[in-house]
Amino acid sequence: MPKRLIAAHLQGFAIRLVLISLASLTPVFATADDDAAKKLVETADRVRFPAEGFQVDINITSRAPNQSDELHKYRVLSKGNDNTIVMTVEPAADRGQILLMKARDLWLFMPSVSQPVRLSVAQRMTGEVSYGDLARANFSGDYTPKLLRTDKIDGEEYQVLELTAVDRGVAYSRVLYWIHTSNGYPYRAEFYSLSNRLLKTCHYESFKQLAGHIRPTRLVMEDALKQGEVSVLEYDAMKLRELPDYVFTKEYLKKLD
Repeated sequence: MPKRLIAAHLQGFAIRLVLISLASLTPVFATADDDAAKKLVETADRVRFPAEGFQVDINITSRAPNQSDELHKYRVLSKGNDNTIVMTVEPAADRGQILLMKARDLWLFMPSVSQPVRLSVAQRMTGEVSYGDLARANFSGDYTPKLLRTDKIDGEEYQVLELTAVDRGVAYSRVLYWIHTSNGYPYRAEFYSLSNRLLKTCHYESFKQLAGHIRPTRLVMEDALKQGEVSVLEYDAMKLRELPDYVFTKEYLKKLD
């Protein structure tokens, strides 16, 4: 075989080896990025809420142009990603209403109605707040994260992630999420519909000591479709609490106070 043909053959073989090697490395890089994104979201979830059972009081003030402010107060009991109870404290007319979230099943119990009402987590609760925002607020169990880029905001570095809903039972189809690079604190979230329309934005503010850790105690949710409509969620009196599984059952709800 002529030397020129031998050289061409060897060159082609070397190129094929390089391509095979790169193809074998691609899944490794993707897995590393996926793992990093997952850990970032899990860390931010733990900043926002304890991994153990806990109780917290939430005041929601909703504002809209040319309207009086609306105040709603709730007490939330939560354990892990799949068990949450939301009890209405105010207004007085709604007192006694209780939401029960089991996995992605959500029911509303009302004193005046004998049977619970099935709800969607995406349904609006008050102001800019959906039922899912209170009853199932952790992202790590409902979304598949992907690292998009790094942003610099006011001299601070944030990792920007795209969260894609694992199925249609999740409140939002897609979320863009900014997490502080150095401490894992959540900074901002944008919530999108199935048609990729921006529905609302959320800023995490006023980080203070709650239940043994620094957490955001104020969330500001702004409607992206209706200018000037805002809901402010304020978290207080958070404490760890032993919550057996039987607490999160329909039968036990009538014993709650």
